[in-house]
Amino acid sequence: MGVEFLKGHGTENDFVVLPDPDGLLDLTEERVRVLCDRQGGLGGDGVLRVIRLDMGPWFMDYRNADGSIAEMCGNGVRVFARYLVDAGLVPRGEFTVSTRGGNRDVVVHDDGTVTVDMGRALVTGTSTATIGGTAFDGVCVDVGNPHLACVTGTPVTDLDLALPPGHDPVAFPHGVNVEFVNVLDDGALRMRVHERGVGETRSCGTGTVAAVASWLYGRGERTGKATVDVPGGQVSVVVDEETSTLTGPAVLVARGELDQAWWDSLGTA
Repeated sequence: MGVEFLKGHGTENDFVVLPDPDGLLDLTEERVRVLCDRQGGLGGDGVLRVIRLDMGPWFMDYRNADGSIAEMCGNGVRVFARYLVDAGLVPRGEFTVSTRGGNRDVVVHDDGTVTVDMGRALVTGTSTATIGGTAFDGVCVDVGNPHLACVTGTPVTDLDLALPPGHDPVAFPHGVNVEFVNVLDDGALRMRVHERGVGETRSCGTGTVAAVASWLYGRGERTGKATVDVPGGQVSVVVDEETSTLTGPAVLVARGELDQAWWDSLGTA
């Protein structure tokens, strides 16, 4: 028997899902990096390991593509929740997923879309991102992980996100996800994102929440809702005083087994 896996995505932010209810897999940084490599592995923006907590909710052990551990992933939670329902581990409807960023209540709808309670989108200040020497003013938003969301008049389609945008290491000592946001219409945004530990991705769930929170902050508002277009599709975000929600698709596209000899060859170091 090899190592069971699934492949899924939420607005084309894609993940390798590893069912591991007893937490027995030795998921090293090297294994995560190779799994997420699009030439040498399965390819993905991250790995979602599925672990059952004692007498509690299912835990999403999320790893970035570079092997680093992350607190939360909004698109990942949707894919994780969709897997739990499809695998018969929880009934369709409302349930709770545990993450390093806290418990997240989710609703898996009949059409396959998933709504996630993302917790409070906490604006903590302002800062600046730089691309090629050009500065972009942004809003610092904590969505269980750190974001710098920059609403700009520069078309986001024109930006070069091949390299990580510059940021203040004092404000973000552990790195930051950086969003660049255009306002298309009242309540309609477009976003591109460079995720720490990954690079530019087709979508970022927590990033879309940060984008809406930043847009509202610039309007002098603390609550509101918007659609957010990302390269991988569209999601809907609602920001309230004490929490926020993210609704979007979650798709499972493949399942199989990793070759055991290949897995073992990656070592445990």
